[in-house]
Amino acid sequence: MARVARTCLRSILKIVNSTLGLVGIPMILYGFWMLRVLQRDMESPSFDDFDSTALWFIYTFLSIGVALCLITCLGHISADSSNGICLSCYMVIIFLLLLLETLVAADILLNSDWEKDLPEDPTRRFHDFREFVESNFDFFKWIAMFIILVQANK
Repeated sequence: MARVARTCLRSILKIVNSTLGLVGIPMILYGFWMLRVLQRDMESPSFDDFDSTALWFIYTFLSIGVALCLITCLGHISADSSNGICLSCYMVIIFLLLLLETLVAADILLNSDWEKDLPEDPTRRFHDFREFVESNFDFFKWIAMFIILVQANK
């Protein structure tokens, strides 16, 4: 009976980790796409006054995607090994990730001037991204709830 329970828990952990990895991979791909678009825009003659702080959003997005993929790898390793230390490290990382997400969500929800906390965007792409999110808010709300549900089930 214990072997069946262990196998079921291992499979559930792998499925949840795969879902988390499926969130990280598109984030990496989207970050590379944004870098390509920025590079194309920098080559155009209408692009003036490039500021290196414009890359903060792209690099943050790429970093989060890579971190999610690394966490997924750690989760698969801990599920296969069933080692207590590895599982503990994995749970601490997941807890810190959920805590960070909660802090960012609380800042956005409770702070009406949350956009002032972000660096200046000289490319004005953040405004376009914000309008896209606002026009598809229901869709993004369901995606965010799905991601939080997957992470909370770990």
